[in-house]
Amino acid sequence: MSYTERYYQGQQADSLLIREFRSYLEIDDTKALEALAQESHRITRERFGATMRLFAPLYLSNECVNNCKYCGFSRDNKIFRTTLTVEQVLKEAKFLHDKGFRNLLLVAGEHPKFVSEGYLQDCIRALKGLFPTIAVEVGPMEDHQYQELVEAGAEGLIVYQETYHKERYEELHTAGPKKKFDWRLECPERAYRGGFRRIGVGALFGLAEWKEEALQLARHLEYLNKTGWKAQYSVAFPRMRPYAGNYQYSPDPALSLSDKNLVKLICAFRICFPNVGIVLSTREPAALRDQIFKLGVTHMSAGSATEPGGYTGAGNEDIHYTIKGRRVDLESETKPCGATEQFKIDDERSIGEIADLLKSYDYDPVWKDWDEAILTNTV
Repeated sequence: MSYTERYYQGQQADSLLIREFRSYLEIDDTKALEALAQESHRITRERFGATMRLFAPLYLSNECVNNCKYCGFSRDNKIFRTTLTVEQVLKEAKFLHDKGFRNLLLVAGEHPKFVSEGYLQDCIRALKGLFPTIAVEVGPMEDHQYQELVEAGAEGLIVYQETYHKERYEELHTAGPKKKFDWRLECPERAYRGGFRRIGVGALFGLAEWKEEALQLARHLEYLNKTGWKAQYSVAFPRMRPYAGNYQYSPDPALSLSDKNLVKLICAFRICFPNVGIVLSTREPAALRDQIFKLGVTHMSAGSATEPGGYTGAGNEDIHYTIKGRRVDLESETKPCGATEQFKIDDERSIGEIADLLKSYDYDPVWKDWDEAILTNTV
């Protein structure tokens, strides 16, 4: 049974684990929530120790053929776009390498003309000598395409469903291949078959009612743990931020995930899925990240840029628009200083500041937790 079939069964197939998870989301009493947080912290220290894995996103391209009403890269947004060459990607990557990172997430919009066949593989091959851990966050692919990325040197895939509410999903995705709800829903399974050993799932909170999103995410994770047990999984709960096309964005109170409920999610996932990685990105404000990272978080981004060329200015000489998927060059007098970001980050502290913060709480910042030599038979 694929997860799509499981999805349409809904609550009728809920296990005892999911019922337990649901009960944690209903907690409202302050003392009960504190007890939940203490248990989550205890499990995290027991399973992961006082460590925090640090990673950085590297945006390759902000070209996209999809129209998504909540995304800065949406096709119809009149934004400044660029796609980095492999050499420019390497320049950006070396900047992050010099800062200490050995865990890299490659991010790109979905555009088959600009992010063409073989481009991602070329980028990965150019980077794998510098970064033992390379993950990708790109448009859904076929099994054999995922296998090609793995063979090139990638080991991780991040794919967020955005929203698990099918009707809402269809309202938000109005054009492009991303309109296919089921195709995206089955993406982690195809990635697993393609050989990825680390797979991240999540939802973008603020698009639909938070509690139902969380339950669907938990069901999805439970399914993946059972059917793709050779992989390691992580979850993330990114919340909507101001983005290109809507820099005045403010959360819908009926849909938004409050700080208190974000804490519930971290704790509920840690207790019900004790081995799962939990990601806390720079979308969240610094003060909040400082308060909650010890509750169950295992991965944090730091010093992030959400536009191609955001670290070194690479690609800025080729800024352009795209209209209906086609490139349109800018007049020289309108050329900006860089490409448009996907969304505004909130925690703008430097990489060093985040590392120092962790050390001040006696946490070890982990820059590297994997090396290909581990698989080498030295006997």
